[in-house]
Amino acid sequence: MRIELVTLFPELVESVARWGVTGRARERGLWTLGVVNPRDFATDRHRTVDDRPYGGGPGMVMLPQPLEQAIAAARERAGGEAKVIYLSPQGEPLKHERVAALAKEDRLVLLAERYEGVDERVVERCVDLELAIGDFVVSGGELPALLLIEALVRQLPGALNDAQSSIEESFVGGLLDCPHYTRPEVYEGHEVPPVLLSGDHAKIARWRLMQSLGRTWLRRPELLAARGMTSEERELLGEFEQEMQQRTGS
Repeated sequence: MRIELVTLFPELVESVARWGVTGRARERGLWTLGVVNPRDFATDRHRTVDDRPYGGGPGMVMLPQPLEQAIAAARERAGGEAKVIYLSPQGEPLKHERVAALAKEDRLVLLAERYEGVDERVVERCVDLELAIGDFVVSGGELPALLLIEALVRQLPGALNDAQSSIEESFVGGLLDCPHYTRPEVYEGHEVPPVLLSGDHAKIARWRLMQSLGRTWLRRPELLAARGMTSEERELLGEFEQEMQQRTGS
């Protein structure tokens, strides 16, 4: 996969992308990152990339000309037909299904905004998809873009040391992940659930599914409503509810 990122802060992107899973996958040649700075396409000696918004109001708006040329340069470097994704608070909420679909693309161009946003004509002319990472606002699109990049890279074959990790994570299959435990068996009076020490893989898998269903029911019930459940899963969720009632005495 080749990703080109249009940003006013290439050093920020490069410094973060070289760490962790994304950094190791990059070293293995599983993906490449390029950055394009719109300032390189500004036409004045001050390398201006923003101006006041028409109609008044606070802040500045990114100028269309240097931004569109930067996007064009990024698409050319990525391979011409690369999909352009704009990280924007107005975008489609980013979900695992979208990440999995985008991870199948060979080339992507990501647009990181600054100031109050970009001239809407650039969005209309150049952008294929707008994505938002949550219902909140940050100062620029670089961190959202880096989050998207890590989510994408984790889906690439060979990116994770254990291929099973990407299959059992939260949101895969529409559920939150189950609880995890490691040594020691007893920590500050709290024991690891006995089933995890049993060595019975079928029972462990059943317990983990029950915990995933229960956590999703407690914390993100809308995910369950959208996903639906099999009869076996409804039975497991019933067991989870009974165990909760026994623990709480209600």
